[in-house]
Amino acid sequence: VKDEIIMWIQDAESKLIELAEATPENKYAYRPGKGVRSTGEVFMHVASANYGIPSFLGVKPPEGFDLATFEKSKTKKADIVQTLRASFEHMGTALKGMSEEDMEKPAEFFGMKTTARGAYLLILSHCHEHLGQSIAYARSNGVVPPWTARMEAEMAKKAGKSGESKTTN
Repeated sequence: VKDEIIMWIQDAESKLIELAEATPENKYAYRPGKGVRSTGEVFMHVASANYGIPSFLGVKPPEGFDLATFEKSKTKKADIVQTLRASFEHMGTALKGMSEEDMEKPAEFFGMKTTARGAYLLILSHCHEHLGQSIAYARSNGVVPPWTARMEAEMAKKAGKSGESKTTN
């Protein structure tokens, strides 16, 4: 189970970072409505959970980390992308270092009783939830997710090759 959790977290990580890099700096302040997170705050919210949830399991977050204020602590694209990367590295190192026995240890946070495994499953679902949100924000701002752009380019290339072969036959 741990290996599968790691695999799917890495999937969300790569897509979130690619999307953060593809989003223009001037779109980091975009928010689709009053009272909701901006694009930059969504990326920082993911980073906040990557540091905060493992802290409930005894994993020490970076010096000065405050779960209540972290997601608004950075506003520049380069700082946010770097923070997002560092948060995944921090959380991933903690997860990979856990034994199967450690994964079964009880944990409690946000009023919920679970296990360390449950905490990392929460991180997994949280990452994908906010990946979806980030995709919607990006598309609202004319940004095509990079993995989609690659897939579309590959499909167009294949269609072009098959079209060439039909005309030469």
